[in-house]
Amino acid sequence: MFAITGITGQVGGAVARALLEAGKSVRAVVRDADKGAAWAQRGCAIAVAALDDAEALKKAFADAEGVFFLLPPVFDPAPDFGEARRVIAAVREALDATRPGRLVSLSTIGAQARQSNLLQQHQLQENSLGTLPLPVTFLRAAWFMENAAWDVAPAKATGVIPSFLYPLDKTVPMVATADIGRVAAELLQENWQGRRTVELESARLSPNDIAAGFARVLGRDVRMEVVPRATWEALFRSQGMRDPMPRIRMLDGFNEGWIDFENDASTIRKGVVPLDTVLRELVERAA
Repeated sequence: MFAITGITGQVGGAVARALLEAGKSVRAVVRDADKGAAWAQRGCAIAVAALDDAEALKKAFADAEGVFFLLPPVFDPAPDFGEARRVIAAVREALDATRPGRLVSLSTIGAQARQSNLLQQHQLQENSLGTLPLPVTFLRAAWFMENAAWDVAPAKATGVIPSFLYPLDKTVPMVATADIGRVAAELLQENWQGRRTVELESARLSPNDIAAGFARVLGRDVRMEVVPRATWEALFRSQGMRDPMPRIRMLDGFNEGWIDFENDASTIRKGVVPLDTVLRELVERAA
């Protein structure tokens, strides 16, 4: 049996579906029973546990062949990443107590970067969970293609998408969430010892490539327009962020190149879902 956190989201749901299709038993770890109803109908066992509740997580992880852990994203974190630290501490306590057969934990491209930025939450996760006495894999995924969900409305309305990534022809490793889920499910079924890091991308794409994809899907001209960096802090604060700097520094990392994969390109696993497939799904979902 495999215990899956984040199952109601895109990645966790993709992991669970891949395992079910492989004939594996799945335990859905959810914050309330209602959120697990659809998965119960698919034959999953349901465990109710908040990710900062170590005692509930111990029951959720008990007797698991493998656990998939997804750190909930916090885009406007406390200065000390307190939200992430509480979850990581509870998950570590539960995993140390239950000792599942293996752990696959979703991390991110650039988790190794030493510069302060939003993705340091995943560095904290790797540093803590990586010392557990069980087989641990950190799946460092590239920039999600699904981040383009924010671009659907302007692409349809005006054909001009604001871009925080620049230069507009600079490529960034990207991957579809379906591929993340598929690979995570594959990793959960592998055997290994100790700690390892697996990096995953589908393609290196630029903002201009995203615009061209939308043009193909929408059948209209679409282009990117750089949002000047000097305006970011005021813009993000106007959107309700208390401290935009972690997010700003993350974007700097992609733009300046210090957020990237750590290992040799030949070792990076490849996704298979193309950009246009993701963009088409995003457009249909927004209709």
